[in-house]
Amino acid sequence: MELTKDKALWMYERMVLVRTFEERVSKLFADGEIPGFVHLYAGEEAVAVGVCAHLDHADFITSTHRGHGHCIAKGVDVKRMMAELFGRVDGLCRGKGGSMHVADVSMGMLGANGIVGGGPPLACGAALTAKTLGTQQVAACFFGDGAAEQGTTHEGMNLAAIWNLPVVFVCENNQFAESTPVTYHCAAGDIAERAASYNIPGVTVDGFDLLAMYEAAGAAVERARAGEGPSLIEAKTWRYFGHFEGDQVTYRTAEQSADYRERDPIKRFADQIVSRDLAVPGDLETIQRSAETEIEEALEYARSSPMPQPEDCLTDVYVSYPAAKLAASA
Repeated sequence: MELTKDKALWMYERMVLVRTFEERVSKLFADGEIPGFVHLYAGEEAVAVGVCAHLDHADFITSTHRGHGHCIAKGVDVKRMMAELFGRVDGLCRGKGGSMHVADVSMGMLGANGIVGGGPPLACGAALTAKTLGTQQVAACFFGDGAAEQGTTHEGMNLAAIWNLPVVFVCENNQFAESTPVTYHCAAGDIAERAASYNIPGVTVDGFDLLAMYEAAGAAVERARAGEGPSLIEAKTWRYFGHFEGDQVTYRTAEQSADYRERDPIKRFADQIVSRDLAVPGDLETIQRSAETEIEEALEYARSSPMPQPEDCLTDVYVSYPAAKLAASA
């Protein structure tokens, strides 16, 4: 699949912006400025960017508790993302979602999800809508290796196959379901092997190689958009930080992490596009400086955004009809 200079620079810019955002969020959380839980995406940037490089504005993605990278790859505003993490009213969800439930439906980002395996049914719903309306939209469903063992994931892939839905299932196999090694919780050698059970294509990809991700995702998105149904991509990757910020990471060694950092996806892609004359070092330096500026502006925006008021607790909520009827008659 041909890669143009503009697309290459866009992908590099997205990866750098994700990494810069996550590294800054790590420090902000440690300093006590960000409430709640934070799960960082650093190290996995090539997966989200490789997939989202083939998606249009109108296409959908479903995410996980580790959703910042998916948001940025899809083009969500980092200023409002940062405000959301700070719990401020100018956040994407008015400060009510936070890191694990950040969403921007206007960008097709249907939400990070604190429920492991919560995304596949949502992706099927979005894809069914697209198929019914004939819009040629595609839903990309990101989930982790832990979610690969959830019934919702199996049901989602089976349903997508039965109904021939335009879904690209993307398993981000970072090799630990929280702290449980994939070799312990998964009977299959490769999670992608399960695609055969649903009679859909499945492929295992080096999640540190953006070009490999770009090629695999391109084929899967093209297949879905053409009405040929779902696919499963398993990206073998590694998260640089712990499962969550504050995790002591006693379940893997420093040597393992150091080895993976030597294969850093951003550095690898930079070397690839420079060697292909798709970029020069000056381009990459400019992108890095721009990302740092953008994150600083996002941080300033978040800090200056107002805190929610007590009465805001009564907005953006709903009750079932019987409960509302009961309350009205009391």
